[in-house]
Amino acid sequence: MKYFVFAFLFGFVACSGAKKAADTGIQTMVISTSAQCGMCKSAIEAGLGKVTGIRKAHLDVTTKKLKVTYDSKVIAPAEIRGRVAALGYDADDVPAEAAAYQNLPACCKKDGGH
Repeated sequence: MKYFVFAFLFGFVACSGAKKAADTGIQTMVISTSAQCGMCKSAIEAGLGKVTGIRKAHLDVTTKKLKVTYDSKVIAPAEIRGRVAALGYDADDVPAEAAAYQNLPACCKKDGGH
């Protein structure tokens, strides 16, 4: 009987903990970018680090994949893609904003600045 009560209480605590984690709104998404180099990585991670609702942004320059952890109660995926585009980089199917792209250093441009 003692083990049954322990198992019941453990199951109840585990289930209620899982529900609380799901209610937090914390999500992770991966965005394909047009990033080219370490400067791109720094610019994107720093730029997104200033956005309310984004917890963490990490760009893998080799794969050009940006992993973003965010609070879905504060910011939506479309807005995150828009923020990346505003920095001058493509974000999935959202093209970089032209003016921001033109201001990127040559090494950060898709054609190598040519």
